[in-house]
Amino acid sequence: MFNILKTFIFLALLSILFIVVGNLIGGKPGMTVALFMALFMNLIAYFFSDKIVLATTGAIPVERDKEPELHNIVEDVARRAGIPKPKIYIIPVETPNAFATGRNPKNGVIAVTAGLKKLLSHEELKGVIAHEIAHIKNRDILISTIAAVLVGAITYLAYMAQWALMFGGFKRDDEESSNPLGIIATLIAIIIVPIAATLIQLAISRSREYLADETGAKTIKNPIALAKALEKLENWNRAYPIDVNPAHAQMYIVNPLSSKSIFKLLSTHPPIEERVAKLMKMAKEGI
Repeated sequence: MFNILKTFIFLALLSILFIVVGNLIGGKPGMTVALFMALFMNLIAYFFSDKIVLATTGAIPVERDKEPELHNIVEDVARRAGIPKPKIYIIPVETPNAFATGRNPKNGVIAVTAGLKKLLSHEELKGVIAHEIAHIKNRDILISTIAAVLVGAITYLAYMAQWALMFGGFKRDDEESSNPLGIIATLIAIIIVPIAATLIQLAISRSREYLADETGAKTIKNPIALAKALEKLENWNRAYPIDVNPAHAQMYIVNPLSSKSIFKLLSTHPPIEERVAKLMKMAKEGI
């Protein structure tokens, strides 16, 4: 419940930022244009993101006769979660990892790397699948798309303000546009607000990871199995990172890129230590 609340607070903050910066530098016409452009681009991503990411990773569909254990686990966890069984894809990569996509439970897809089954026990694999099914059940693709639309609109407004300042134009009349305080406020909005919006978007991504851990662990009633799987996956992905599009990295259960990111705020994933600690606390409390 706490992570759900955090998500809605972050989305509210993004909405407030959009309204504030829109009134400051774009007015209603500018806000409408920026929102339309961001909405158009992200609607395309929303409806076709599953096909795009599966194609870029080289994932291929796998039938039951090829991977009966994997199909049985996905079917069992999906039934427990109360959603249709997602389609299953294999990514031809030895580094163990997984992600889920699909705009709703009816279009759900789970993709796992070829190396995932080789590393994890049956229960640990079930924990990973439960985490990914939780993303589908919680409609995280929709949540991330809403956040991306708002961040995109704010960014477009900032670009519009940059061009307006460069050519001496602004939404206010000539007297107000020459006001130093107005110009300073606009500069702050151009520089600071898009950064703040991106940080909030990353915070939403991290809160959804915590929620997927919690939901997945409750679904299979085994937080320890997921905690152990996360530790193993983190170690392997730090040693053998996967060459993926950075825009898709947030989809994976652990960051597949070489994690030399210095700032926690700039990470799409929460620290593994914190995720494991929360899961172990759930196990201790008998959840």
